[in-house]
Amino acid sequence: MAQTLTQEEINERIAILKRFKALLEEQRKKFNDYLKVLELQGSEIEKADADAIAAHTELENQIVSNLASLQKVIVPMENLYRDKVAMFDAEGLSGIPVLKTDLARLQEKVLKQNKANRELLAVQMAKITATRTNLNNPYRNTRTVYAAQQHTGSMISIQG
Repeated sequence: MAQTLTQEEINERIAILKRFKALLEEQRKKFNDYLKVLELQGSEIEKADADAIAAHTELENQIVSNLASLQKVIVPMENLYRDKVAMFDAEGLSGIPVLKTDLARLQEKVLKQNKANRELLAVQMAKITATRTNLNNPYRNTRTVYAAQQHTGSMISIQG
């Protein structure tokens, strides 16, 4: 059954398609940025540079927040795309299937890199904990910092 569309409906579908494609491309760019940050963070973890790790973590939190807010927009747009445009774009001429495949691949890379960073961080934390427990504190068993080794006498002189 051939369905005739008005120019208004065609324009609406084109606008939906363009917006959805732009959102997916933006999400792909953000995932690429996130992957780069994770890779840099991995090298900083290996160097044990605490300041750089903290900076990368802050940047990572911002990117994840942006991705989450972008995802809130993409989900309704994808539903709209599926309802109005997908049935007329069965050949995949819009490039949406390719974008979705790229996104899935990027998400997998991000998850792998994130897991590797967590493992590196756990190793570094174990090293720091081992170093900390091996530190010998000479004042650990004294009451004050100024107390010297306490000698107690065993003999008392009673001569006067």
